[in-house]
Amino acid sequence: MTRVDIVIPVYNEEDTLEKSIGTLREFMMDNLGQTWRIVIADNASNDKTLAIARSLSERYEDVSFLHLDEKGRGRALRRAWLESDAGILTYMDVDLATGLEAFSELVRAVEEDGYDIAIGSRLAAGAEIKRSVKREFFSRGYNILIKAMFRVRFHDAQCGFKAISRDAARVLLPLTEDNGWFFDTELLLLAEVLGYHVKEVPVVWTEAARTTVNISRTVARDLQGLFRLRFFPSPEVRAKKKLRRGVRL
Repeated sequence: MTRVDIVIPVYNEEDTLEKSIGTLREFMMDNLGQTWRIVIADNASNDKTLAIARSLSERYEDVSFLHLDEKGRGRALRRAWLESDAGILTYMDVDLATGLEAFSELVRAVEEDGYDIAIGSRLAAGAEIKRSVKREFFSRGYNILIKAMFRVRFHDAQCGFKAISRDAARVLLPLTEDNGWFFDTELLLLAEVLGYHVKEVPVVWTEAARTTVNISRTVARDLQGLFRLRFFPSPEVRAKKKLRRGVRL
């Protein structure tokens, strides 16, 4: 049976990590039939996050951790996924803002339905979201811009709730350049260029009361990333983009 790795990127999450891992473990034990492992990917935390991650890995056989000396969600995911031997690689945010009931559908889309990537979507039909007007405005505007620039089919590039097959990851991850929040968007744009099949799963999503995301800074870096991919893609990507018509990159 295919093993599923669930990667949780964290940075200074000492207040929420243990509770979230407990909630996630309970859900997986009750709802996921596949063999699974939770991987806590610590992004250079300077509080007690790493110590808590180490303690959880010692307490539970199905929890492991890795530590990076540099920050960056993309950097953490790239390393955790490339080092994994699981057949299905997933990740979610530590705040569990996305309803876990959609997780099994992500896994099923990759394992049984022939999709290479499955993503949670807050903008697909059937999704239920609760977030501030400011974040709603930036999210919808950003995804409209992506569609205008690249003619892609997916609706929500940045929901922290994704699954990818190991085979697709081995091809796509070395092509990604961003180490931060833009990693999600870059991965999906590259997937469309190379003709991989992406499944969108509508999710229930509730904005966390506490977040470490600087929205203005993230938006600026995302725009830089879109500009880079649209006008200055790497030679490797340029060589591969002919495999897919209709996507501008």
